[in-house]
Amino acid sequence: MNEQLNLCEAECSYSCDIRTGEPTYSCELCNKAFSQQGNLIAHQRIHRGERHYTCDVCNKAFTRQSSLSKHQRIHTGERPYACDVCSKAFNQKSSLITHQCLHTGERPYTCDVCNKAFIIKSRLVTHQLIHTGERPYICDVCNKAYSHKCSLIRHQCIHNRECTYTCDVCNKAFSEKSNQITHQCEHSGERPYTCDVCKKAYGQKRQLIRHQRTHIGERPFTCGVCSKAFSGKNHLIAHRRIHTGERPYSCVLCNKAFNQQSILTKHQRTHTGERPYTCDVCKKAFSVKSNLKTHLRIHSGELPYTCDVCNKAFRQQGNLITHQNMHTGEPKHARSKKLI
Repeated sequence: MNEQLNLCEAECSYSCDIRTGEPTYSCELCNKAFSQQGNLIAHQRIHRGERHYTCDVCNKAFTRQSSLSKHQRIHTGERPYACDVCSKAFNQKSSLITHQCLHTGERPYTCDVCNKAFIIKSRLVTHQLIHTGERPYICDVCNKAYSHKCSLIRHQCIHNRECTYTCDVCNKAFSEKSNQITHQCEHSGERPYTCDVCKKAYGQKRQLIRHQRTHIGERPFTCGVCSKAFSGKNHLIAHRRIHTGERPYSCVLCNKAFNQQSILTKHQRTHTGERPYTCDVCKKAFSVKSNLKTHLRIHSGELPYTCDVCNKAFRQQGNLITHQNMHTGEPKHARSKKLI
């Protein structure tokens, strides 16, 4: 104990809070203040790298006995903190407090820029990066920066190839199980997410959410340069590159650069000859999904593009534009702009 006191005297300062008269103990390394000397002593172990309390199951070490006790509940399965509304139990009191906000609707952490509120402080901190533009997580290989740590981890798979989830059809590898499952829907044709308005189905939930905005006209993502609005955040991000000229996606074979990953993927197929989209009727394969969609109309007989003058219908929009020039006499490019 004397050794701890001597150490504290060397690395802390003692004062009184002028508002309460209570003593405060401040760390002279980081200036963090504590109301109890014992908490300061435990805190200083972080600076010295001391971890005196070790788990006898997995050997993980901690600076405090209380931290070790919380950790050991992972091994024992103990959940001493139960919700008095739904009886769900937790191994930490802080987790229970966060959970209870779901019942009360309380969101105690509010953004001072847009007033959006959050249950968890860490989510507020992450959200605020949208306003500041800060990207604190930087790839140590290519220096690309991200606002979220999880985005950096996903990106680093490009360099270290730690993609452990593989498609059993085409062997494409993914760093996350959810991405693999979503990808496999392309092969199976499964579309589990259905719009309750028009019954259109999608392979991904986020695609359905984006689609549903077309019914209500919602475009929540607005460009700060030209005020153009978009229904999806990824569309806004891609659009901004028109203003900045940024082309972050480069072909490793010919160095041609693109402003969207999807365009690069399509381009790379010109080198590899890959045709991943196959017609299940005649087995003809295509490098671009939209070309398969157009091709399928040969089998279905669908003619979705109709002339508003003579009602003649066409399989492709380009054929409709060419046809309409017969009625208007307009150049093809002028008619195209009107339709787009």
